[in-house]
Amino acid sequence: MIPLEVRRLGPTPYADALALQRALVEERRAGRVGDLLLLVEHPHVLTLGVRGDGGLSHILEPVEALRARGIDVHESGRGGDVTYHGPGQIVGYPIINLSPDRCDVHRYVRDLEEVLIRTAADYGVESRREAGLSGVWAGPGFQEKLAAIGVRIARWITSHGFAFNVSTDLDYFKLIVPCGIAGRGVTSLERILGRAIPRPEVEDRIVEHFGAVFGRHPSTQAAGTPIREVS
Repeated sequence: MIPLEVRRLGPTPYADALALQRALVEERRAGRVGDLLLLVEHPHVLTLGVRGDGGLSHILEPVEALRARGIDVHESGRGGDVTYHGPGQIVGYPIINLSPDRCDVHRYVRDLEEVLIRTAADYGVESRREAGLSGVWAGPGFQEKLAAIGVRIARWITSHGFAFNVSTDLDYFKLIVPCGIAGRGVTSLERILGRAIPRPEVEDRIVEHFGAVFGRHPSTQAAGTPIREVS
């Protein structure tokens, strides 16, 4: 089974995570590192995709007013529209080589969705895909997004990834039309369950399911600590 190094970076400014991803993509392409999964939590930030205006037209307040409130707006280079990242959200950035046997963009996105669907199911939360829409949907009528997905794949090396709402303050999503999809809501694991969920526990489950879905053998490390095997 292919090794997967999991780096739990904790709170990380978006610009720092973006720079790290770009550096690691080049390292992965050169074969100097193996497959990786970065798990981070960002300060409040709105990120723009590469489609059309990137989602600027779906931001509902002036950018200057957002920045005055400590909410940054950042171009990302990933696919998709505008989304929100912030405390209480697990953001995952897989940097893996899909070549030679997984060179299928749609399969990759579906596999990321599967990881998060299985994670939600561990907590008794039913979620699913929605035809024509990326991400994982839950709540009444499956009308609320539990996890967003926006990826970049360059010469079959992946970057960017997913954002899974664990205890996210959902009011921040009112600043945008999330992912450019009007008429749908956003939810979190804690909102659905009505109780607090330890973030490290959810990260453990994501890592476990990522390994199973992608056929990787994960080892994980927190920042500044040695790698240990995930059971």
